[in-house]
Amino acid sequence: MLKLYDHPLSPYAQKVKIALREKGQPFETLTPGGLGAGGAQGEFIRANPRAEVPALVDGEVMIFDSTIILEYLEDCWPSPALLPATPAERARVRMLEEAMDTHFEAINWGLSEIRWFRRAEGELERTLLARAASQTRRWFGWLESQLESRPWFNGETFGWGDLAVVPYLNGSVGHGFPPEKGSRLADWLARTNERPSVVETAAEAAASARASAMPNVAELVRQGLFKREYRDHRLEWMIKSGGAQVVIDGLARDNIRFSPDFGPR
Repeated sequence: MLKLYDHPLSPYAQKVKIALREKGQPFETLTPGGLGAGGAQGEFIRANPRAEVPALVDGEVMIFDSTIILEYLEDCWPSPALLPATPAERARVRMLEEAMDTHFEAINWGLSEIRWFRRAEGELERTLLARAASQTRRWFGWLESQLESRPWFNGETFGWGDLAVVPYLNGSVGHGFPPEKGSRLADWLARTNERPSVVETAAEAAASARASAMPNVAELVRQGLFKREYRDHRLEWMIKSGGAQVVIDGLARDNIRFSPDFGPR
């Protein structure tokens, strides 16, 4: 059986689980230890030297990066197809995924840094929250333009383009930023959240959020016992949105981390 290293709150892992469920492929999920403190090791690190979820193990095959995993699943189990049929439409869907995985993900991640992990307070907190809200609204406008008159981001049927968007929009809703009621985007989100593959994946995320809710998580961060990963697009978001001091403080307190170096540990 396929093994998927997973954290239910990871939108990247959620994409892969939705794809597996759409394709009817059974899989076992494993949550690696040491992620929060940056101390992951063992088979998980062999599967993904970046120490990030998701990572897929298919027998002797080990694959990291959610997009590459999706491509592997499409190659191994081409039916039902999740990508559109034409090269142009496939490129459109892949660009959509890339945009969501990088620029959009960083907004929700930044909101979590502020609200859950209390990285900023006072005027800086208000500034970062306001900028995140403004950026989310602009993204919703862009997504509306990408959806156009299509019933699905993927085209005529649910697919890659939709599973690449729904984890992030559900994250926005969780942060109090839903699409405008009555908009095409809100209608799409409601229909997407009715699909069994999405229902099951979202339920796992909700259960994980309830189980992991710790009133002292911000204190754990302050003590350096929990380190959030500040890689590429996340670091860019924090700095361009006015949070350079958050990064400086995190480096001084040793409670932020970056991707580990590849190689034996």
